[in-house]
Amino acid sequence: MSGAVACGHPATAAAAIEVLEAGGNAFDAVIAAQFAACVAEPVLASLAGGGFLLARPAQGEARLLDFFAHTPRAHLGSPEACYAIDADFGTALQSFHIGAGSIATPGSVAGMFEAQRAYASLPMTDLIQPAVWLAREGLSVNDFQGSIFDIVRPIYASVPGFESARTGHHLRTPALADSLEHLAREGPDLFYRGELGERLVRLCREQGGHLTREDLTAYRVIPRAPLAFEFGNARLLTNPPPSAGGVLIRHTLMALTGRAPDPVAVAQALAATLDARPSLLGASDQVSRGTTHISVVDGDGNAAAMTVSNGEGSGCLIPGTGIMTNNMLGEEDINPEGIGRWRPDRRLGSMMAPTLAVGDGWQAALGSGGSNRIRSALVQVLVHLLQEGCAPDEAIGRPRLHVEADLLSLEPGLDPERFLGRPGLPDAIQQWETESLFFGGAHLVRHFDNGRLEAAGDPRRGGVGRIIG
Repeated sequence: MSGAVACGHPATAAAAIEVLEAGGNAFDAVIAAQFAACVAEPVLASLAGGGFLLARPAQGEARLLDFFAHTPRAHLGSPEACYAIDADFGTALQSFHIGAGSIATPGSVAGMFEAQRAYASLPMTDLIQPAVWLAREGLSVNDFQGSIFDIVRPIYASVPGFESARTGHHLRTPALADSLEHLAREGPDLFYRGELGERLVRLCREQGGHLTREDLTAYRVIPRAPLAFEFGNARLLTNPPPSAGGVLIRHTLMALTGRAPDPVAVAQALAATLDARPSLLGASDQVSRGTTHISVVDGDGNAAAMTVSNGEGSGCLIPGTGIMTNNMLGEEDINPEGIGRWRPDRRLGSMMAPTLAVGDGWQAALGSGGSNRIRSALVQVLVHLLQEGCAPDEAIGRPRLHVEADLLSLEPGLDPERFLGRPGLPDAIQQWETESLFFGGAHLVRHFDNGRLEAAGDPRRGGVGRIIG
């Protein structure tokens, strides 16, 4: 099967390509890539995380599978089981909350099995095998993943198997390989009703977490109709409420409709959307931070955009499994009254916004990591792609900006003088010296009806694009 993949790690891409070469479709490939990402991008993706898949079969309607984290049904744990650490971003420190009390009900395993049931053509044993091999044989931690480990060193420094994880370290996770093999044979019940789930519940019970057996058995993947709208020369499909990312992207792009694709106009539209955010979103719970994205199209016209997250990881492995648990309950956004005051039994929303663009004779799949910068990264890539007619690599490579509160951040190549004194923009401007992962990591693939394929990964986040056929 011909196809294209763009994602955050060469090993993640290799898993997708292996499955395409074996005759799988785009959905087989994106599932295999996600399992591989749990091995190759372990701070960003995990079997105990969650995310969203936007799937558009060549024959059929597009659907959004919401397999994101869910808050526990009750506050049962100890307040001390969710505690703060400082992550070092070089230019600043940021507090993250981790520990057993930060673990929300995971959705990744349920999401992958539901996607395989609904859209895939190959058995799950075939789709998991590349990740099993990768976990058992190991891989060298590359520069980008090493930088992520450096940032969150306080989380992983005392986690067995990850103590020495840094650039150049050969990372092997044999316990995770075993867990993947067991899941392939036994299915999702192993995680939600069986031994893996029991170990997770025991971990929470012994270390002051909130999850119970009932939280796991009650978890469901939620199919949703994508948020759809027109922009430029395409129809866009993206993540609908309760998540925020798609709503904010639509609002920004609507403000840019009919305007010249100028960086100042983009900054003003982003700032206006930020001001309108309370009225657009209400009081829905949102989670941001550590994310990665996978985009796949195949030669038959199937398209998949998947964004996943494990937060930064809670620092707690499910015993004997190699599976790092999420720290979604430790997000300040979902605890407006203070850490530990999340609302029970609610599907969390997110800034994650896997997106499809459908034009005349072509379609593209894209998405980004980057926390609150997801919306600004995708807006700018879409403006370059749809209004300016850039190829994917140019659309991703153009310098970016981001508006947050009363600060405008600019990558090199954007002149601060152009933005000074402009209506609606902050007076404070930060000029970055280099491209940075701060500005997101957009990975984009495109398929044309004539068979032409394009793929581009974002160098800001170790991105790669590969094409076969």
